[in-house]
Amino acid sequence: MTYCLGIKTREGIVGLADTRITSGTETTTAKKIFTVNKKKHSFFIMTSGLRSVRDKAITYFKEIVEEEDENFNKLYKIVNKFADQIKRVATEDKESLEQAGMSFNLFSIVGGQLEKDTEPKLYLLYPQGNWIEIGEGTPFVIIGNTGFGNPILKRALHYDDDMKFALRVAFLSFDATRISANDVDFPIDTVILKNNSFDIIEHRFDDKELGQLSDAWNTRIKNGISDLSADVLNSAFKPENNRTIKMM
Repeated sequence: MTYCLGIKTREGIVGLADTRITSGTETTTAKKIFTVNKKKHSFFIMTSGLRSVRDKAITYFKEIVEEEDENFNKLYKIVNKFADQIKRVATEDKESLEQAGMSFNLFSIVGGQLEKDTEPKLYLLYPQGNWIEIGEGTPFVIIGNTGFGNPILKRALHYDDDMKFALRVAFLSFDATRISANDVDFPIDTVILKNNSFDIIEHRFDDKELGQLSDAWNTRIKNGISDLSADVLNSAFKPENNRTIKMM
């Protein structure tokens, strides 16, 4: 499993991905973000699914970028071209993978801005090759282990939040997943793309750098629960409120 998150804000796009790769009983670390940075031309791809499918699709796509990259002027065209490579891999490998008991399940987050995009765009690409664009209403998308990181994003994140706040929420979302799932862990890779900068900033963080932030958040959660005014719940401890349930 994995954890990849893309966030669209009014200022630009924030992305985060863990690096843990689990194969049977073996655990390794590998980058899950592919980036392209050129003049007025920047985008990234994050993936979740079988690593062999991902690597093959990215390899095919790199050839396309080398040969045709100058022909792309909007991000949706990049998404369509990467989708073509996923479908190519499906044609070659899906049947044999399914015969071996494995599922062809490469999900992707594609974010970036090309010359004729009015602003950075963010897309969720499905294994079948179709996609949706992420917008203001729900300005984030997760692939991989999606359950544990959702609550804080839904509670705290809004399209108008600045990018620094969005990155903090992104980390806390990852941290909630890391604590709850043993197949998601440090190091994490982040990507930042500001509006019209055409320059993706990449950074890797390990647990030594962010461990104190995680501990501080845990302490604040505990203190917040203790300080919460919840007298109405205390009635659950009063005997006079007990009810006897009669068996029929």
